[in-house]
Amino acid sequence: MAVTQIRRFSSWTLLLVMIISVGVLALFYLGGVVDPAAETKEPIYTSELLYWCYLIAAVTIVGMLVFGILQFVSSLQAKPKAALGSLIVLIVFAGLLVITYVLGDATPLPNINTDSAHFNTEKWLKISDMWIYSIYVVLFLCILAMIAGSIKSVLKK
Repeated sequence: MAVTQIRRFSSWTLLLVMIISVGVLALFYLGGVVDPAAETKEPIYTSELLYWCYLIAAVTIVGMLVFGILQFVSSLQAKPKAALGSLIVLIVFAGLLVITYVLGDATPLPNINTDSAHFNTEKWLKISDMWIYSIYVVLFLCILAMIAGSIKSVLKK
């Protein structure tokens, strides 16, 4: 696949995901609430928003694993040292998920409605914390990489 085809495909994919995300967010915020008289307002389309987020997260994780494994296999023959580097990245990411899962809090949340009560279990609470903590770590590493890249480019001049 040529670079322009890859760029075109990724641009259209990004555009499609953004349009669907804006539509789901519009449904969530503008779709109304289950019971307007309730003390805590619950949007009608909360489940759809959560399922969309789960789908995007799952596709991202699966894509990362598949492309990471494909890169490892293709570079194993040409450059074994580079293959080891990509394998280490996958192992570190898996380790990050395990560590953040273990750090997750399993204390049940109070005042949960009956529709959400089946997610108020130890497994789902720890998985939620795992993703939140992993996002914090990756965001921190991205900011650190931007700062380091900026400092490196300034020092090269």
